[in-house]
Amino acid sequence: MSAASGTAVWFAQHEWRLAWRDWLSMITAGRRERLRKVVVGIAAFFTFMHVVASWMVGRYADAAIDKQTLIAVTATALLSWLLMISQAMESITRAFYARSDLDLILASPVASDRLFGVRIATVALATTMMALPLAAPFVDVLIVLGGWRWLGAYGLIVAMGAAASALAVALTVALFRVFGAKRTRFVAQVVAAVIGAAFVIGLQVAAILSYGTISRVAVLQSDTLLALAPDVGSVLWWPARAALGDGWALACVLATSMVMLVAAIAFVAPRFGDYAIAAASAGNSSSAVVRRPTAFRSKGSPRSTLRRKEWVLLRRDPWLMSQTLMQMLYLVPPALMLWRSFEHGSGALQLLVPVLVMAAGQLAGGLAWLAISGEDAPDLVATAPLPAGFVLRAKIEAVLGAVAVVFAPLLAALAIASPWHALIAGGGIAIAAVAATAVQFWFRSQARRSQFRRRQVSSRFATFAEAFSSIGWAATAAVAALSFWLALIPAVLSLLVLLGAWLMSPRSRDA
Repeated sequence: MSAASGTAVWFAQHEWRLAWRDWLSMITAGRRERLRKVVVGIAAFFTFMHVVASWMVGRYADAAIDKQTLIAVTATALLSWLLMISQAMESITRAFYARSDLDLILASPVASDRLFGVRIATVALATTMMALPLAAPFVDVLIVLGGWRWLGAYGLIVAMGAAASALAVALTVALFRVFGAKRTRFVAQVVAAVIGAAFVIGLQVAAILSYGTISRVAVLQSDTLLALAPDVGSVLWWPARAALGDGWALACVLATSMVMLVAAIAFVAPRFGDYAIAAASAGNSSSAVVRRPTAFRSKGSPRSTLRRKEWVLLRRDPWLMSQTLMQMLYLVPPALMLWRSFEHGSGALQLLVPVLVMAAGQLAGGLAWLAISGEDAPDLVATAPLPAGFVLRAKIEAVLGAVAVVFAPLLAALAIASPWHALIAGGGIAIAAVAATAVQFWFRSQARRSQFRRRQVSSRFATFAEAFSSIGWAATAAVAALSFWLALIPAVLSLLVLLGAWLMSPRSRDA
């Protein structure tokens, strides 16, 4: 039953319809015939995650409410909450910059603040709905093995989604006021990436500095943290107690988060139109700036010009930079461990090698998709007086060059500590980057760079092949650091993964 036009419920139905279409398009890559396969895949994944959850958290289902349990639950909830804030900030920023219905909304005979309020609430709902499927297998296992008290975890997730969205709105508006509409788009994306990775990186840094290991569990289970933690009855433990079945704590946490969300909507919704207009004006003015004409100067060969073009596009687009920034931030703990290894021997270097190789493969895969498939001017490139293979080689060189720039400083420092580990890591990084780029080359298909966050749905096989290839070469490098001959086993398996990817790719069938 449809609500009356112009009401909040009517706007909510409209926003939900748009969100559903966007989600459906993302998981099916725009092909509705894939929906049945996607549903089967989601069901299989959900079942598999319940098995994983029973192995990971099953033994904690009957845990007593003590400091150690409260610390573990609080750390898990805080990590999830920061990730939710990051996702909500990205959604709010996209609402400012990426929606194209602003003129229609402001010209319509309805109260625009009502729609903007619904739009902010929709962000909160979407943020919560993204977290629930990921957390549900773990919560379900805890409920089955530990009783109904764990049902409060679902209520905590709802509260976290509301509070995360409220804080994301407040942070984005604060960035508008401090940096202006023109710079906020980039700054907000960077802040979102940093927030999403801050807690994990912080725990790893603390573990490295205190215990010489990259494991976060060492910090959470340390006697030092246990001694510094407040008493069990402290208000700081209310979120954890809410997840553990404390009804009063859950009610307080839910009420507080809802008040935060309502306050954010009441404050921002009447001004949302002004912020969106400023964002749109900033985007239009940046493209309308009259630049002083300069003579065209060729700086090198056509291939070097194409490489520079790819690097400029990577550097210029804030959405893409924020996506790759997260991967680069996770290199901070390995870099710190490398620095610590100069004082405490080379034991930690054995762990660094596979981490660097894995990160290089993932980064190369993302950049390769951008350069090879995410070309926004394919007709222009195709009509250039250059062979198609020449253009592809230049794109691949640009990807590998970007990976080399990121990992060269780490390899240089690693070479000082241990030339052998640096040699193995360098070879692994090169092979993993080439392999990930090859997978993207074999499964290339025309798309827009703005679809970067949806690239994983374009080809599920390519996604898994890229992931397994990176894991395989990381394992190969880790074993090679100990025994070169034993490393042949994971190397052969990695090559088989690449061979299977090539045989299943459209390029091999067309050959």
